Amino acid sequence: MERFPTDFIESDVNCKLSIGAVLAVLLITACAQETPERGGGAREARALPIQAIEVYPRDLSRTVTVSNAVEPLRTIRLASRTEGVLTDVLVEEGDAVAAGQLLARIDVREQQAELARARARLHERESTFERFEQLRERNYVDLASYEAARAELEVAATEVELWETRVEFGRVVSSIDGTVVARYIEPGEAISRHAALFSIADLSSLVVRLGVSELDVGNLRVGDAVVVDVDAVGERNPLAGVIRRIFPAADIDSRRITVEVGLPQALASGVRPGFLARARILVEQRADVLAVPAGSIAESDGEFFVMVVNGDDRLERRVVEPGVVRGAWREILSGLDAGERVVSANPLEMTAGERVRVVELMS
Repeated sequence: MERFPTDFIESDVNCKLSIGAVLAVLLITACAQETPERGGGAREARALPIQAIEVYPRDLSRTVTVSNAVEPLRTIRLASRTEGVLTDVLVEEGDAVAAGQLLARIDVREQQAELARARARLHERESTFERFEQLRERNYVDLASYEAARAELEVAATEVELWETRVEFGRVVSSIDGTVVARYIEPGEAISRHAALFSIADLSSLVVRLGVSELDVGNLRVGDAVVVDVDAVGERNPLAGVIRRIFPAADIDSRRITVEVGLPQALASGVRPGFLARARILVEQRADVLAVPAGSIAESDGEFFVMVVNGDDRLERRVVEPGVVRGAWREILSGLDAGERVVSANPLEMTAGERVRVVELMS
């Protein structure tokens, strides 16, 4: 058998070994270059992307909106003090009147006749008593007769006062300064005693009386400011109101308590009685309090906590004392400071110490 030369075989093996060594070196170098990049990407992937919110003071005050019609503070219904026929009606709706001003007349000629008779009787009793006084001074009459004459004089005087009053009832006068808002009579009508004649309102003081829940009225005080909107006055809204009275008892059916809100500038703004007003009443003051989304607070073993993103971008479990809830927000009484970042998601799904990356910071 023919044999290859030994030197040729050794040369071929050495060549193959050299090529393999070179390839191994190249492979190791490539792996060494790729390893840092792959390691950095893995570390970046381990940073959990989150959405956080910055804690700062908010206004969590609670208001309620209640509506009702605007009313005058005082409305007087004038009624007839005697029966009879109306001879004159001197005012109409919308007329301004003053206290003591004559508004209507009722026919009281019968009462006037009785008054004239009473005055004549009084004059007679006065003359009789004068004679008895003279006779008493001379001891011509006894004391009993003298006292009887004086009593008859006093009765006659009271009769005159009675009929003068009944004649005066024929004059219907205003009891306050105000505006006639309703007139229920016409001249020539026969009216009965205590029949309604006019309604007179003091339009200088307008109010709106609102029914507020018994659960909310406890935080209200006389003098509190109220914001009032009246659609009828348009761009002159809102109007400034102030609580002037809180009624002492709730309505039996609705369980609401009437809160009377004064509108000192309403008349100048064009508001009239009967306009619909919507009042925004602050029933609970919670201004400048720290708050976080209600969903960012969890409870475990009787403790409430949130996840805070610290300066190293890692999660920190922080025990907090929560307060009231207002919509999507919950008050934080203690445990957080303004400016800290809190994870807005449910903290039960996260682990303290975990590295995070804030992809969105809300405020």
